[in-house]
Amino acid sequence: MREIETLAALDAALDAGAPLRGLRLQDLDLTERAGRLLRRDDVEGLVVLGGRLPDDLEHHLRTHGALVFPTDPRAPVDPYRASLYSPEELYDGLLGTGYESTPDARAYRWSRDAAVGHDAFVTLLRAIHDDSVTDALSDALDALPVVGVMGGHALRRDSSAFARAAALGHALARSGLVVATGGGPGAMEAANLGALAPTSESLVEAVDRLRGVPSFRPDVRAWATLALEVRAGLVAGRERRAVASIGIPTWFYGHEPPNVFCDGIAKYFSNAIREDGLLARCTAGVVVLEGAAGTVQEVFQAATRLYYEREPADGAPLPHLVLVGRAHWTEALPVWPALAALASGRGMADRVHLVDDLTEAVGVLTAGWPPRPGPPAPDPASP
Repeated sequence: MREIETLAALDAALDAGAPLRGLRLQDLDLTERAGRLLRRDDVEGLVVLGGRLPDDLEHHLRTHGALVFPTDPRAPVDPYRASLYSPEELYDGLLGTGYESTPDARAYRWSRDAAVGHDAFVTLLRAIHDDSVTDALSDALDALPVVGVMGGHALRRDSSAFARAAALGHALARSGLVVATGGGPGAMEAANLGALAPTSESLVEAVDRLRGVPSFRPDVRAWATLALEVRAGLVAGRERRAVASIGIPTWFYGHEPPNVFCDGIAKYFSNAIREDGLLARCTAGVVVLEGAAGTVQEVFQAATRLYYEREPADGAPLPHLVLVGRAHWTEALPVWPALAALASGRGMADRVHLVDDLTEAVGVLTAGWPPRPGPPAPDPASP
């Protein structure tokens, strides 16, 4: 079985002359390929996932044993999508009629709509959507080393902590790691911003501009509009790199709009799938900044993996888990004592860390990863 996600790949399959049985055509507009496909009857077991096709082609494929999965034209998202979201896609229409009209806001309302809450077809479409996003995320990250940066959504852009979190993301990305976050505002936005910035100078300038709208409350439109402007400037001056950072948010937290500083956004309806997938992909480790309930949940999800996991079969070491902020994690939210107790006497003991210095956190997480060519990464405390 082969996934066909582009028309070029479909053309290659048709040109090869091999049977089309077992192919999966995902989110393709088959209108211009209808003639060629109508001439083929070797399509038993062919699966068409969404996309567009003329009625006569759909009838032909079904008659010859293909499976054609429908979509719902009322759905605000494409459940069969073959790629990650871009910031521009989720915020389409923001400058016209405002945030409430964007695909991001409409998808949240759809996820909370009681009228379709128990509709089996809608539930299926959401599940297919999340599986499609997972597949696209795997394609985007492939075997790249990923470090997760976790932290609270309430961190304001005009705080010194935001600037430090941005510098942390910049240092990690300059060390060759892909920065993955929960994709929301606050510390997550800061880390994705840092990873996107091509230079430390451009990062300082971007942080300074973002202070103009310090929070997504009460006006998501102003918050996102400024961010999109800053993003455009950073992307224009950036040396092309396949993936520097990824955001993995969820519509479960509808009050948290996605940040725009990612190379791709994997947004989910299911928070459980999103949480597990985010942490499972952090092969190079996780750094946890100050946060509240959601961040605490992520700490113990990461710790559970370390607690039960054996050394990977390929001989790679277990990833590190680094908590930043001694006072926060020992006094305000005493997570560290429980984490240390879990680690005592186990192989994870040398993989959990509590630090105050972001430079130390960067050192722990980048040890063993070859740095990217170019000047050394900046001091994470510099902004």
